[in-house]
Amino acid sequence: MPENIESHLVEKRVFKPSKNFAKRARIKSLDQYRRMYRESIKRPEKFWGREAGELVWRKRWKSVLKWKAPFAQWFVGGKLNLSENCLDRHLKSPTKNKVAILWEGEPGDKRALTFQQLYRDVCRFANVLKRNKIRKGDRVIIYLPTIPEAAIAMLACTRIGAVHSVVFGGFSADSIRDRIADCGAIAVITADGSYRRGAIVPLKKNVDDALRGPAGAGSVKRVIVFRRAGNDVHIEEGRDVWWHRELEYVDAHCEPVAVDSEHPLYILYTSGSTGKPKGILHTTGGYLVGIYSTMKYVFDLHDDDVFWCTADVGWVTGHSYVVYGPLANGATTLMYEGATNWPESDRLWRIVEEYAVTILYTAPTAIRAVIRWGDHWVMKHDLSSLRLLGSVGEPINPEAWMWFRKVVGGDRCPIVDTWWQTETGAIMITPLPGAIPTKPGSATLPFFGVDAAIVDERGNEVGPDVGGKLIIRRPWPAMLRTIYGDKERYKKQYWSEFKGRYLTGDGARRDKDGYFWIVGRIDDVLNVAGHRLGTSEIESALVSHANVAEAAVVGRPDELKGQSVVAFVTVKGGVKVSNSLKAELREHVGVHIGPIAKPDEIRFAEALPKTRSGKIMRRLLKEVASGKTVTGDTTTLEDLSVLAKLSSEE
Repeated sequence: MPENIESHLVEKRVFKPSKNFAKRARIKSLDQYRRMYRESIKRPEKFWGREAGELVWRKRWKSVLKWKAPFAQWFVGGKLNLSENCLDRHLKSPTKNKVAILWEGEPGDKRALTFQQLYRDVCRFANVLKRNKIRKGDRVIIYLPTIPEAAIAMLACTRIGAVHSVVFGGFSADSIRDRIADCGAIAVITADGSYRRGAIVPLKKNVDDALRGPAGAGSVKRVIVFRRAGNDVHIEEGRDVWWHRELEYVDAHCEPVAVDSEHPLYILYTSGSTGKPKGILHTTGGYLVGIYSTMKYVFDLHDDDVFWCTADVGWVTGHSYVVYGPLANGATTLMYEGATNWPESDRLWRIVEEYAVTILYTAPTAIRAVIRWGDHWVMKHDLSSLRLLGSVGEPINPEAWMWFRKVVGGDRCPIVDTWWQTETGAIMITPLPGAIPTKPGSATLPFFGVDAAIVDERGNEVGPDVGGKLIIRRPWPAMLRTIYGDKERYKKQYWSEFKGRYLTGDGARRDKDGYFWIVGRIDDVLNVAGHRLGTSEIESALVSHANVAEAAVVGRPDELKGQSVVAFVTVKGGVKVSNSLKAELREHVGVHIGPIAKPDEIRFAEALPKTRSGKIMRRLLKEVASGKTVTGDTTTLEDLSVLAKLSSEE
């Protein structure tokens, strides 16, 4: 059996940064990028020391890095406070009167908080935490919608040195209970409810269910409830308190606690994990330097930018590029609570137009959904404020990339297609928009300090256009430090296969220009008659057909070939599905990749099963394709009827 992932797609389109964009950019040329990248690899202490020097430290570090694989310490001996770096340091300049958070709720309510106002709100809520006996090192669950209070709660925790664990608002009571039990949280911060597609999601009830009975989380002593949706909730005397009432007892001054650079900042549980929850632990100093630097360079941030990352705060993208990255840089960050196609399919574009968004960072699944809804929803709005687009979450297929550039970006906005993970904390492989030519579908080149390589099963680096496993060969500042409470699992999962090298779990290839092409999770690589094929490349081939809006490819056990290829396809509006279209799509894949990759079965679907964050739940599709009964947690599905329709098809 071949050991490497076979790669067949070839992309010849190249887009160089425009001279006008490059002229104003922080990194203005490929030569400048290469000089800085060489320094970051050969002299990392100097490079990262310079970046860290732009932040506020209560005590300067003694050494930049202490590395004893697989455990890293960054900025050893240094002391700082993350909240101070996001808020206090901006109050000594005109930035204090700049809008820090622009927010819109799904019903249409709006708020704008300046850095000065956000500072006061964070200080007051930090005092609420202290009033409720939450101290440095305590773990706190945050289960809130994407509202300013989510950012306020996160920053208040960091201000007093408490460790937060944000739970995505779409997760069930069982998920909350598991996370509380794993980290031993003493408090939960939640809301009565949140809005989703015009309905109220009962967040407080989910918390009550998680804490109920002998299986409940006994470590929790306090639940702080924010009044958001106005729905009736149960308040348990002695345990539950209202956010707004607690504010009546505190003032707006709270000194930030200086913590060690390696002090735990947050625990984030990876989505879709089975069995024991896997809590990714990030610490303070290195994480802050990593997200501060990537935010500044990758998004080419300027004072007049309005930055909108569409992610929920419950995901790492929300942590790094909705809250901490923008605020550390003194940027205006936009937050939106609800579904981007509610009440109509132009909500996304109406928000871009209304708030004059300059940088839009979103997921490929969201882009493909918009394509399916139709270009006319985009064309209704003036998007001329946009100057930069970004993609995050999974590989973006070339045709969706081209549509994003042409229809949304007006053929003028560069696209930063970013690869990174919950574990990496910050962006790892990405174009720098003023310096690096882009190719549709490629994350291009490593960010500063990232020593990435593609290796075979024995750990040997492979040549151009040969697929393999993506690894990182040296530590980086924002890296995870461990899996909370389980160092052995951390060592085994990430560092054991290739000693001293971080295994990303993704398959990838590099082309002759050194550009990285992420194939997808190694688990999603199909073994078809001895050929190892990446599902993302088959999906890209399908979506390149003029009639296809979105596709998801999974494997099904096959006695003859090992696995057969099953494709779930949604077509563009107005397109009629037929057996002849199935045959046409099979041939289309054959032309673009090769006969071995032709889907054995194509199933047309009105929609694909997705989480509220837009991630396709391929686990469910595998079960449907194999004719099995769907099992496991489906509470994060955006629309359960999608799964029911797929399961009922013959």
